[in-house]
Amino acid sequence: MSEHAPRLRSNHEKSWKFPWLRISLGIFGTIVCCLVAASIGSVGINPNSTLLIALSRVPMIDISQTWPDSWDTILWKLRFPRIILAFIVGASLSVSGATFQGLFRNPLADPYLIGVASGASLGATVVFLTGIPFIYGGISILPIASFTGGLIAVFVAYGIAVRSSSTRLTTLILAGVAIGSFTTAISSLLMLRSDPDLRVVLSWIMGGFIKAQWNHSLFLIPYLLPGFILTFAYSRILNTMQLDEEYASSLGVNIERTKKILILVATMMTAAVVSFSGLIGFVGLVAPHIVRLIWDSDFRTLIPMAAIVGGCFLVIADLIARTILSPGEIPVGIVTALCGAPFFIYLLLRNRQNTT
Repeated sequence: MSEHAPRLRSNHEKSWKFPWLRISLGIFGTIVCCLVAASIGSVGINPNSTLLIALSRVPMIDISQTWPDSWDTILWKLRFPRIILAFIVGASLSVSGATFQGLFRNPLADPYLIGVASGASLGATVVFLTGIPFIYGGISILPIASFTGGLIAVFVAYGIAVRSSSTRLTTLILAGVAIGSFTTAISSLLMLRSDPDLRVVLSWIMGGFIKAQWNHSLFLIPYLLPGFILTFAYSRILNTMQLDEEYASSLGVNIERTKKILILVATMMTAAVVSFSGLIGFVGLVAPHIVRLIWDSDFRTLIPMAAIVGGCFLVIADLIARTILSPGEIPVGIVTALCGAPFFIYLLLRNRQNTT
């Protein structure tokens, strides 16, 4: 056990206060980001009109319509549901990434890199291509299939890392990459042996929000809200685990139970959003590190701020994806990969220098 652990923990507890100012600024920045994203597109709408259109449907706010009906249709049926879904997906992937990084004490852990997203994608692909009904007995099958695939992938990767005689953290990433490649290969094989239009499935696998609807965001709330609450509730334990697992155990923390609970929660959050957004990589890697660089590594601050930063990051990435080749668009997964891959290489090199 580290002799500095009690002192470091004490300093953490005394100095930390809930970051009301940072959260407030983050919420304000989120509103600005979403308004700007909603205003830009093949049909330009000035941000002031976008704000008025958004407020016009808020109960007890009376705003006279001074804008064309087409703007109302564009925003409420196309852009607003897309932006809200993008933010929710980005926030969920970021919180999942921060949770995995804390659990494995590995700054390179990410739902995409350790195979969770690929496993979830395979589960959803099976539903897409085998004709299994999306809803059976009033229960949606798609997120359940995604959750099952993601859970199997992460436990296999973690099991390989635990049994490896080499560095566990490095092995976790390598196992995740191998599992991701394996599940992607199975998905490709299923597509080749199926009859439906592959463009739909390929577009979904590459990630995007072109078919976003309001009911998608509403459907995700029961899966994601408990996940956000649980990860924040475990943030103090995650802080303690960063210092020393043996010390955390001496304080009464059940390490293995905590890992299992948080792995289940982070996998559920990832699988739920993947079932609607497809594979979108590196969001869960980039956002937590941006928070660490700008603000704090305390998980009580990191988790809520990573949600805000990750949500805004994906909203901006989606804006680029749908406007850079306007009137066409590219999958948002391409944009996040172009941004995230160099950042991952930077982190990999820095992590290697710190361990040598």
